[in-house]
Amino acid sequence: MVLDLMLTGLGIALEPFPLIAFILILSTKKGTWKGLAFVLGWLACLVAVIAAVVLTTGGKPPKPQTAPSTAALAIKLTIGIVLILLAVRQRRRMGRPRKPPSWMAGLDRISLWAAAGLAAFLQPWTLVAAGAATVVQAKLSTGGDYVTLVLFCLLGTSSFLYLELYAAFAPAAATVRLERMRAWLDTHQDQVVILVLLLLGFWLAGKSIYLLVS
Repeated sequence: MVLDLMLTGLGIALEPFPLIAFILILSTKKGTWKGLAFVLGWLACLVAVIAAVVLTTGGKPPKPQTAPSTAALAIKLTIGIVLILLAVRQRRRMGRPRKPPSWMAGLDRISLWAAAGLAAFLQPWTLVAAGAATVVQAKLSTGGDYVTLVLFCLLGTSSFLYLELYAAFAPAAATVRLERMRAWLDTHQDQVVILVLLLLGFWLAGKSIYLLVS
């Protein structure tokens, strides 16, 4: 469980498009407050999903070689295949001109509540579903197991939290460096997305197939 959740959390944190939107939010008037609302909204989504899974399963995974256990593995396999297919589609679209979404033009006027809502909208839900499927299969019997869940949520939010703290405590330096970061993400967005999706997709699919046939 630990490795699966850490890899998934890292993939969630490294999604380029939400990072670009977050950097633009930080550059607006009262951007650090709006950024904080975004961070809290993003974290709340992860916590809500994991809490819902834990409450549903009671921290007890399905017994091996049963229909629920096979179904959980099949879901993870499906998610892995979907991630690989998304990476292939992204690869085919590389080089095509992209028009920014119309809502990005209104980020200057975004409210705190809207910033939190935008975090939920931009959440990479396929990756979040992969994390949830991992928790379904996890036996939560010790405090360390629950600490792992907390770390997953924090890791999935870590990139935004770091940028938020940077902008709050070093605003002058952050303005320049965040702009450079946004420019880099604009240029390398496709490569980052493809790499993240392929790594997680093959890991989830490969491990699920192994467990299904063993």
